[in-house]
Amino acid sequence: MRMSPLFHAAPTDLSDYMESEFDKALRQTAELMEQELTSFLPENEGLEKQLYKAMRYAVLAGGKRLRAFLVIQSADLFSVPRQHATRVAAALELVHCYSLIHDDLPCMDDDDYRRGVPTVHKKFDEATAVLAGDALQSLAFSILADPQTHSSAEVRISLTAKLARAIGIKGMVGGQTMDMYASADDIDIITITRLQQLKTGALITFACEAGAVLGHASPPQVHALKAFAHDLGLAFQITDDILDKEGTAEVMGKAVQKDGKAGKATFVSLMGLEDAKIHAFMLAEQAADHLDIFGPKADLLRDAAAFTIKRKK
Repeated sequence: MRMSPLFHAAPTDLSDYMESEFDKALRQTAELMEQELTSFLPENEGLEKQLYKAMRYAVLAGGKRLRAFLVIQSADLFSVPRQHATRVAAALELVHCYSLIHDDLPCMDDDDYRRGVPTVHKKFDEATAVLAGDALQSLAFSILADPQTHSSAEVRISLTAKLARAIGIKGMVGGQTMDMYASADDIDIITITRLQQLKTGALITFACEAGAVLGHASPPQVHALKAFAHDLGLAFQITDDILDKEGTAEVMGKAVQKDGKAGKATFVSLMGLEDAKIHAFMLAEQAADHLDIFGPKADLLRDAAAFTIKRKK
C-alpha cells in the first residue's frame, strides 16, 4: 500500500511535503461543501434576516473542511453514494461551525478573530451569535433526520444518536466544560488527553464512524475507523497546541499563545515542545496503521493523518 513519505522521515523532520492527490481531494471536498452548505443556508430578507446573515457568515467563511473530508473518505471505503455522505458531512460542518461561534464568545474563549476575519459576535452582536449557533445545531439534526440523507430510518437514527453524544456532556460540551473550569494544577497528561478526546476528538470520531454507519460496516471495520479517529484526534490537538506556541496570528487567522498567557495546561506545557512534536508524529503514524484492514482504499485517510501534523494553521 502507499504510505505518506512523512511517516518514513525522522519524527522532527517536518520538511515540505504534501501529497498532491490528497491536496486535490481536500480542495474538492471544500468546494463540494461550499455548494452544499450554501443550499442549506439561502439568503433571507424577512425579520430574521440578521440570523441568516450570521449563519452564512460563520459557515461560508472557508476552512479546511477536514471533518467533512473524513466523513466522505470513510464512506467511500464502503462505496456509499456520494449524496448521502455529502449531507452527513454538511451536517457535521454545521455543528463544527456552531461550536466555533460559541467558543469565540466573551463568556468562553473571548476571541475577536476566526479564519482571519472578525468572529460572529464581533461582526454582529453576542445575542445574534448565540442564536446563530443554536440554529446551526438544529439545522444539522434536521438534515440527518431527513430521508434524503438515507432511506433507512435505522441509519438516520444511529447517525443522529451518535452526533448527539459527540457534542453533548460525554463529548464536545463536556470537554469544553473541563477546559473552562480546570486549573492548570488539576491537569496532568491523562486528564488533558481525556479532555481533548471529548472537546476535539469526539467530532473527529463521529466523522469517521459516520461512514461506517452509512456503509453498514462490519465490527472489525468500525473498530479500525474508531481507533484511527482516536489517534488522529489527539495528533490534531497536539498540533494545535504546537501551532499556538510557534504560529503567528497572520498565518493562523486568530490570536495565538492565549493558553500560555492564561496559564492553561496544554500538551506542549506538560510534555515540552519537542516531545509534543514527536508524540504527535507517533500518533499520526499509528492512526495510519489502524487502516491496514482497508488496504489501498484508505490511502487518502492515511494522507489525512500526515496532513494533521504538517498543517500550518
